[in-house]
Amino acid sequence: MAKNFVLDTNVLLHDPRAIYSFADNNVIIPIYVIEEIDNFKKELSELGRNAREIARKLDNYREKGRLADGVDINEDKAGGGGGKLRVVLGGQRQLPPALRSAQSVDNMILASALEVRDADPSNRTVLVTKDVNLRIRGDALGLTTVDYDVSNVTVEELYSGTGEVDVDAKQVDAFYAEGTLPLKANGFYANQYLLMRDRENPAHTALGRFDAKEQRVAAIKKLREGIWGIRPRNKEQHYALDLLLDDNVKLVTLVGKAGTGKTLLALAAGLHKSVEDGTYDKLLVSRPIFPLGRDIGYLPGDIEEKLNPWMQPIYDNIELLLGLSKSEKKEGRSYTELMDLGYIQIEPLTYIRGRSIPNQYMIVDEAQNLTPHEVKTIITRVGENTKIILTGDPYQIDNPYVDATNNGLTTVVEKFKSESIAGHVTLMKGERSSLAEIAANIL
Repeated sequence: MAKNFVLDTNVLLHDPRAIYSFADNNVIIPIYVIEEIDNFKKELSELGRNAREIARKLDNYREKGRLADGVDINEDKAGGGGGKLRVVLGGQRQLPPALRSAQSVDNMILASALEVRDADPSNRTVLVTKDVNLRIRGDALGLTTVDYDVSNVTVEELYSGTGEVDVDAKQVDAFYAEGTLPLKANGFYANQYLLMRDRENPAHTALGRFDAKEQRVAAIKKLREGIWGIRPRNKEQHYALDLLLDDNVKLVTLVGKAGTGKTLLALAAGLHKSVEDGTYDKLLVSRPIFPLGRDIGYLPGDIEEKLNPWMQPIYDNIELLLGLSKSEKKEGRSYTELMDLGYIQIEPLTYIRGRSIPNQYMIVDEAQNLTPHEVKTIITRVGENTKIILTGDPYQIDNPYVDATNNGLTTVVEKFKSESIAGHVTLMKGERSSLAEIAANIL
């Protein structure tokens, strides 16, 4: 029997193709959702683009029949065969007094879902919303409510990019001697870092990276001299630099709490590859101006002055890497020297749509504030011989339309973990300062 899925506004703003995610069931959109979508259509942000896209889709279906009666959803289905799409008026059902006094749009959507359920008791009705409070209210009224997330992965379950494997002592010795060791996959992913431990002597270990194609573990880069004065302080940082410096790995994701060195390591590797090695034409650094797409014209000054409040953490890290003395800073030396020479470009993500970015080392900081669709837009801008790095902390999200389980960064980690062109490392230990590490853990 077909189910009735009633969609909230935030579902369609999060994913304008959500109407195609419910198989052969009925997709129902309350009229109040259309009104809310109309309020977003003029925005220049990703929400505005999604609002315009879903409005166009609904208008296309309107031309095929009356939405009030139901129209076949036939996207990607030859000759139709999908469920039905309906737009309902609703909202006439009496809610409990506690909800009746506040005639909010959320309550009207809730009332519409209850009306759909009561009008069609033979089929199960489900309210789909990303609003936690609305799910709670619906559940209290006896309505089945669910979150919309096709790839819901908790941070605790997120692929870490690392692992351990027990081997024989001879295998550890052979790895040190030859720099490689044959190893069957056994659940390991491409470019996963492994701590190989001697079964009989746990202190006898070796570190390597798994090559899924060759079914072997290869030695990682020795970084005793460091990169731009930065040396790894723990094995996860060593893993991260190994990925950041490998030109064959085109997509790198780094996840970790504040102070673990995500941005600093990425910048050091980017400067090394673009300024010293010349592998890439320039280092392109960007971060979301929250919310992504908001016009920076609200701030005074030219584009560089407008960006300063958002990009100051990047500037601070670059100046740390340059190691400028107090006297040099007084003389006016700063990160702007590298920008003037064309080695570094720092810009917002707002204007990346439609661009092609070839032969650059690209870092997207604070990527946890991006939606999966926004991250897709960014990665598909990558041109020939460009390497892209996404860094972020899923626990520090400012965007109200994503959370720790459905943001663009964690989505990319899970989607790309089996791809040999990508690599991921979760950084665990804070190295900024002892105070920062304690604060990150206990506050």
